[in-house]
Amino acid sequence: MASQGKLSTTGHVFDVVVIGGGISGLAAAKLLSEHEINILVLEARDRVGGRTYTVRNEHVKWVDVGGAYVGPTQNRILRLSKELGIETYKVNVSERLVQYVKGKTYPFRGAFPPVWNPLAYLDYNNLWRTMDEMGKEIPADAPWQAPHAEEWDKMTMKDLIDKICWTKTAREFASLFVNINVTSEPHEVSALWFLWYVKQCGGTTRIFSITNGGQERKFVGGSGQVSEHIMNLLGDRVKLNSPVTYIDQTDGNIIVETLNHEHYECGYVISAIPPTLTAKIHFKPELPPERNQLIQRLPMGAIIKCMVYYKEAFWKKKDYCGCMIIEDEEAPISITLDDTKPDGSMPAIMGFILARKADRLAKLHKEIRKRKICELYAKVLGSQEALYPVHYEEKNWCEEQYSGGCYTAYFPPGIMTQYGRVIRQPVGKIYFAGTETATQWSGYMEGAVEAGERAAREVLNALGKVAKKDIWVQEPDSQDIPSFEIAHTFLERNLPSVPGLLKMIGFATSVATFSIVLYKFKLLPRF
Repeated sequence: MASQGKLSTTGHVFDVVVIGGGISGLAAAKLLSEHEINILVLEARDRVGGRTYTVRNEHVKWVDVGGAYVGPTQNRILRLSKELGIETYKVNVSERLVQYVKGKTYPFRGAFPPVWNPLAYLDYNNLWRTMDEMGKEIPADAPWQAPHAEEWDKMTMKDLIDKICWTKTAREFASLFVNINVTSEPHEVSALWFLWYVKQCGGTTRIFSITNGGQERKFVGGSGQVSEHIMNLLGDRVKLNSPVTYIDQTDGNIIVETLNHEHYECGYVISAIPPTLTAKIHFKPELPPERNQLIQRLPMGAIIKCMVYYKEAFWKKKDYCGCMIIEDEEAPISITLDDTKPDGSMPAIMGFILARKADRLAKLHKEIRKRKICELYAKVLGSQEALYPVHYEEKNWCEEQYSGGCYTAYFPPGIMTQYGRVIRQPVGKIYFAGTETATQWSGYMEGAVEAGERAAREVLNALGKVAKKDIWVQEPDSQDIPSFEIAHTFLERNLPSVPGLLKMIGFATSVATFSIVLYKFKLLPRF
């Protein structure tokens, strides 16, 4: 083990070693190399990409079994991908979306399913409005400084949903909203963290929408190309199959050791892996107590991503676009999107098995999962054609030892206010990237780029090449994929909540009753 003393690093000396060859680590390495910094990227897997992974075979051409979606306001990943020559295409929503609830299918258009029950509508409207209003109080770069941080961090999202929502309909959809956005359960996550997460993605509508939202587009050829193209630019400065096991920064330079006992010397380290995975690395000196505690308290979400391929896009014959929002505890899939290629070939539906369901269904055989999914699609879409796929791909991210889960790490109650402030704090000459450390679109590819480039500029600042004021850079809006402001109607802004309505009714009833009493006892003048 490297801790036995100083190791020989002849021919293995670099300015910066980047741990992790996902988008965040490679974005950091690319920026550093452009400043003529001598870098090395150490990636544990036999591929780059991290939580993005493009599988290629004759059945699918290419398919993203990991992170895939980009959209307006995600300006860094859009700039980087354009620079690398990767084009985007829009996810299909030309036809109607579908909501499946209580065994029935309801087609709709727009970001959210319509609600016909007046009380449920008020409850839904108040839920989204309240979450967005609470989010406005939370600083994107320091959620632990929010005025109500302590109070909200003690609550789970289940607590908050139960507090805000009066109808079962709204409560169940709010729980699904948490499942879909952070691949975890409402009772597992801090309300402060989740409200921050939604806020830094642009609010409830932006994060959940396809058009003008986080799921508007995908990359032609797959998102794995982002990392692959950067690796091609960096050449032999990216080493695969090199899990880092030991970092020694007791002397002037840092010694980094890998699992296969390769040793590298460097001036700085950028860790661009999920926080919990840094627990696999031995540090000398040991990590500060708060950092050590933090990395033990940030679990990863749970998801199995499933793609079912068909001979034709039969759902379009019913004027369905392939997007389904499924509210059914027995259903394996909670949400789907059309995953057909932009040229119309390889018709497919992508579905997510999320949170508790991912754990439950992971215990089944792959063929049984496929059958259950196809049976569900047949029921929701009302078509027997769903039962006859021509191919099936899936990826269970819970079994990935170098991810731990997907999409991102989440903060359980109490952790953000106690330990959150150290998430980006350097430890000696070790700096931290990874999408979890981002302040915009954390959890997405956009957050990965922001974090990687910010960590790179921190190192450049330490090297005297970038001013401190230039560490955080405001990214200009994408000209190719502009964002549009999300406007709310007068009614959405001003309709009462259910308890507000009940109070109004109660007050009106009291006034009417009092007036009748006064009139009856001839205390109210007749007109």
